[in-house]
Amino acid sequence: MRPLPELTGRPVMITGAASGIGRSLAQRLSRLGSPVAIADINETELEKTAASLSGMVLTRVLDVSDAADQYRFADEVREWLPGPLAAVFNNAGVAISSSVLDAVPEDDEWLHSINFHGVVNGTRAFLPILVAQDEGVIVNTSSVFGLVGMPNQSAYCAAKFAVRGFTDSLRQELRGTGVRAVNVHPGGINTNIVRNGRFRKDPDGRGRTKEQIAADFAAITMTSPDKAAEIIHRGVERGKARILVGPDAYVFDALARIAPTHYYSVMARLQSSRSRRKESK
Repeated sequence: MRPLPELTGRPVMITGAASGIGRSLAQRLSRLGSPVAIADINETELEKTAASLSGMVLTRVLDVSDAADQYRFADEVREWLPGPLAAVFNNAGVAISSSVLDAVPEDDEWLHSINFHGVVNGTRAFLPILVAQDEGVIVNTSSVFGLVGMPNQSAYCAAKFAVRGFTDSLRQELRGTGVRAVNVHPGGINTNIVRNGRFRKDPDGRGRTKEQIAADFAAITMTSPDKAAEIIHRGVERGKARILVGPDAYVFDALARIAPTHYYSVMARLQSSRSRRKESK
């Protein structure tokens, strides 16, 4: 049996590193001695991440939806590497919220180009490096919305289900090699993904502004980016093929198995019960 992947002190690549989970992963692994190659389309925030790191870093402004640029970045990382590449974190992601009836096709295409095709592009660009080494891990960020479908999240769920299927297929292709493929399913993480997303109107019909929707999301998140990074790091090093991030991720996973067609009704009842308990206090 091959040894489990060790990330600490070894080079890694992380997209979506300008904020949220990506930034926390970069900070955690850099603090533990890993050289990190970080990429994001937001140059200003990416530079802030780079400035917060203590060790060797390669910074690249990157649109993950641009396949050709992903290959160019992979070539740059190959030249930069101070040792074998331990892990590739395809983590960049965006959000929209809309009913299927009101969906704007351009918004859906924008999301899919980043959340799904960005993952595919990153995998295809960096996988040859790992295969040549016969070691390393591809870590692709799906979501709990890649476990169950949710109302007003058809585009996001479609992309995250696609990431899940793509990564599961890749894992089977890599059987017998030293390269692994991991799906990450975060629950509610307190990041700026909603604040930076595209929202044309309140999909629930309550007239909330984008800032109010972002505030409501932040209020129900259960996990900080730093905690998410810790869970992902430990999960990869333990050899997990699927990493659930946050207590709510375990609830989603259980409901998907126990009530595969009625999970949303169960969730609605649980939320209603929780709200009543808060009001009674």
